[in-house]
Amino acid sequence: MPAFFDGEFWNLSNPEFWVGAGLVVFFGILILVKVPAMIAAQLDGAAQKIQSELDEAQRLRTEAEALLAQIRAEKAAADIQAREMLAAAEADARIMEAEARVRLEETLARRQALAERRIAAAEAQASADVKAAAAEIAAEAAETILAARLATQKTDPLLDAAIGQIGTRLN
Repeated sequence: MPAFFDGEFWNLSNPEFWVGAGLVVFFGILILVKVPAMIAAQLDGAAQKIQSELDEAQRLRTEAEALLAQIRAEKAAADIQAREMLAAAEADARIMEAEARVRLEETLARRQALAERRIAAAEAQASADVKAAAAEIAAEAAETILAARLATQKTDPLLDAAIGQIGTRLN
C-alpha cells in the first residue's frame, strides 16, 4: 500500500511529505513553463523530420526503380540492336564473299582467256615461223638441186623440147 494513504505521511515533520510536496511543485513548475509542450514539439519535430526523410527515401527509391527499369529497357534495346547489327554484318559479309567469289571467277576466266589467246597467237607465230623456215629451206634445197643439175648438164632436154615446139606453134 502506498505511503500517502497512511496518516503519518501527511505530518509536516515527515521528510517524505516534503519530498512529495517538492516533487508536486517541481512538476507544477514544469507544467507552468510548458515543458511537456516543448518536449511534445521536439518529438513532433523529430517525427516530422523522420517522416520527411522517409518520404525522401521513398521518392528516391521510386526514382531509382524507374531509372533501373529504364536502364534495363535500354539494355534490352541495345542487345536487340547489337544482335540486328551482327546479323546485318554477317549478311553483308556473305554478300561481299559471294561478290568477291564472282569477281574472282570473272578475273580468272578473263586471265585464262587472255592466256589462251596468247598461247594461240604464240602457236600461230611459231607455225608461221616454221612454215617460213621450211619454205626457205625448201627454196635453198631447190636452188641447190637445180644448180647441181645445171652444172652437170649442158642442156636440158625439157627445155630443148619446149624450144622446138615454140617454132612449130608460132608458125
